[in-house]
Amino acid sequence: MILYGSSMSPFVRKVLAFASEKGIELESRPVGVGDTNPEFRAASPFGKMPALVDGDFGLADSSAIIHYLEALHPDPAMIPADPRARGRVIWFEEFADTILMGCGAKMFFNRVVAPLFLKRDGDLQLADKAEQHELPPILDYLERVVPAAGFLVADRLTLADIAVASPLVNFGHMQVAIDPERYPRVAAFAERIHSRPSFAPLIARERAFLERAKAA
Repeated sequence: MILYGSSMSPFVRKVLAFASEKGIELESRPVGVGDTNPEFRAASPFGKMPALVDGDFGLADSSAIIHYLEALHPDPAMIPADPRARGRVIWFEEFADTILMGCGAKMFFNRVVAPLFLKRDGDLQLADKAEQHELPPILDYLERVVPAAGFLVADRLTLADIAVASPLVNFGHMQVAIDPERYPRVAAFAERIHSRPSFAPLIARERAFLERAKAA
């Protein structure tokens, strides 16, 4: 199976980490914004990352891809069967994809993507506003719901942990630290999940890539 997209995208990173935790091998092929690769565009008609190609089958959207992978390889189960646990996992993924990412994207695009890769100024005022006004309530919520130790749902690793941890990587790439005094549970959660073999190599590679981009 081939996954198109850059792991710098939290959506792509989420799929790669999910597949890694399940022992699914994906061939990662980076694509950029507006890439016209015909196989990529056949799987993702609107050019959104990630896109999966599995033989003659193509699929876009990280959530759709993850549910496809879960159905293909049900063990170990990363989406619980219990109705309440499943509902919580789906909520955390939606929270991460829309609320957490909605804030983080304003910061990451304007501080990193625009100046480094599009070679134009980002809207730093918008990024600062997101960090100052949108991010604190989001982290306050996470601090309330993240357990002191362990995982978000069902006392084991699930899609919920991967989905929430993935956007938090991008905050680290921007040197936006999660204050361990104000948010001790969130900071510990991020460190716990990011140190797993499914995340750590991706994060190291992304950091190296950003350093090369800054030096260019």
